[in-house]
Amino acid sequence: MFGKSSFNTLAEQEKEMSEIVNDGDQTIIKPGIDVVASMAEAFKGELLKAINASQGAVVIDLVGVEMVDSVGIGVIIASHNTLTQAGRALKVINVTKDIFGLFATMRLNRRFTVEGVE
Repeated sequence: MFGKSSFNTLAEQEKEMSEIVNDGDQTIIKPGIDVVASMAEAFKGELLKAINASQGAVVIDLVGVEMVDSVGIGVIIASHNTLTQAGRALKVINVTKDIFGLFATMRLNRRFTVEGVE
């Protein structure tokens, strides 16, 4: 039997689903929420599904994302590694100044393309 709390949990999960757009030779994934531990497992699944269903580059569009924690960075790095093994590229766009600083400090911008908000 579904109680009210179960319904809210399902509604929250649906709200967390990323927008995925196939645009020519690239797939764009927009999480739309902070990429943090509480959503990382679902986001990882979405990324893997998008990677496996496409052939070209994968773009993670962080528009509307204000925070990426260590777990979120781990998911992004794992995606980069999977794509690199397949001879494909990862690009992260619309990164806030703070998140860009974090990526630069970790030198991730040397492993894959990272573009700030314009």
